[in-house]
Amino acid sequence: MEARTRVGGGLRTDALTLPGFQHDYCAAIHTMGVLSPFFSKLPLADYGLKWAHPAASAAHPLDDGPSMMLEKSVDETARLLGADARGYQRWLSPFLPNALGLIDDLMGPLGIPKHPLALARFGFYALRPATWLARRFETPGARALFAGCVAHSILPFNYWGSGAFGLVFLLTGHLTNWPAVVGGSERLAEALVAHFRHLGGVVQTDRPIASLNELPPSRVVLFDLSPRALASIAGDALPPGYRKRLLKYQYGPGAFKLDYALSGPIPWKDPNTARAGTVHLGGTFEEIAAGEAATWRGELPDKPFVLLCQQSHFDDTRAPSGQHTLYAYSHVPPGCNVDISARIEAQIERFAPGFRDLILARRITTPRDFEAENSSYVGGAITGGAATLAQLFTRPVARLDPYSTPNPHLFLCSHSTPPGGGIHGMCGYHAAGSALKRLKRGIGPLTA
Repeated sequence: MEARTRVGGGLRTDALTLPGFQHDYCAAIHTMGVLSPFFSKLPLADYGLKWAHPAASAAHPLDDGPSMMLEKSVDETARLLGADARGYQRWLSPFLPNALGLIDDLMGPLGIPKHPLALARFGFYALRPATWLARRFETPGARALFAGCVAHSILPFNYWGSGAFGLVFLLTGHLTNWPAVVGGSERLAEALVAHFRHLGGVVQTDRPIASLNELPPSRVVLFDLSPRALASIAGDALPPGYRKRLLKYQYGPGAFKLDYALSGPIPWKDPNTARAGTVHLGGTFEEIAAGEAATWRGELPDKPFVLLCQQSHFDDTRAPSGQHTLYAYSHVPPGCNVDISARIEAQIERFAPGFRDLILARRITTPRDFEAENSSYVGGAITGGAATLAQLFTRPVARLDPYSTPNPHLFLCSHSTPPGGGIHGMCGYHAAGSALKRLKRGIGPLTA
């Protein structure tokens, strides 16, 4: 049952600026999409799903010198890192022989790992703050490349566990060039729905649910919603203490997003930047770290970190011939309604002089817009909650089975459960497994 007219939540694609320009509303580049242990089991290609891969996963432009590039090859990535080249190779290369097994262990709740040695090696580094791990690099370029990957965590860089995100994103870039979906992210949602219906599932749209009384008879219910929404809908069907813990869940910063229709390709100072699907804008490690820390303090940095996607560079279905789309967002305090368009555009112009001259149309999406469109984006938090070490595997509350609740009929399957935000399907996969175990043990009908 979906509250909106279309299934998919953030997996939505629309002509947000001008006719013929197809923009991803929220999810855009799917780092884990082709690496997901769940998606890889599904015949989604049979329902029209096609992935578009750029020539490189990510680029990190610098004020002076060439952009740092996250290439699929470790050696090619290291080539631009100067004095850090050999150190980068020695750090990343040992993870690659069993990287898929490592990802399988990381994509679920805490438990007995299937690949303990790989996980132990990862954990040796991953639990540390990004500020500590960055000390292994001498050059500004290597530190900047690492910083752009860390910033996907939406955490201050001195938080324990923040380094894990930098390492994971670097590793995934060496396994596959981070893809987009041909035609837009909504095509992935459509393929999932088509397969669900093939299996006998029924989808009802325009069906917002405010209480358990509105649900049809069933033995279990899985909620793809925020912890706050689960507490509201379930009401007294959950113990007061558990509801109180759900309401204390920390969501973290929001997102301020811009979509552009452009008359031509982005004029990057380093043309090599155009090869990447994702571009991290923010200059040095220190500049990005300072900006992300300010956001957590409730401040708006003058030079925000900008995560930019240029899907039309490698998917020609996104814009009219010769023209392009651009997707960019920055992290802002939750619920922030300040227009930071000028700050984001200044960061783009900094590394792509003349960018503003190409703008045909622009669309702004504020944190409040995100939450109004999808209640799971509380305060504009598009990843379903802060990925702090305390919440990473225990989201939304600490339980042996984080998908279950004290009510044996009710389960949470949203990105507010492990492994958290991202287009990978693993939250729902593990929640479904939890619900199936409960059903096999025997359980009567849910009574509101």
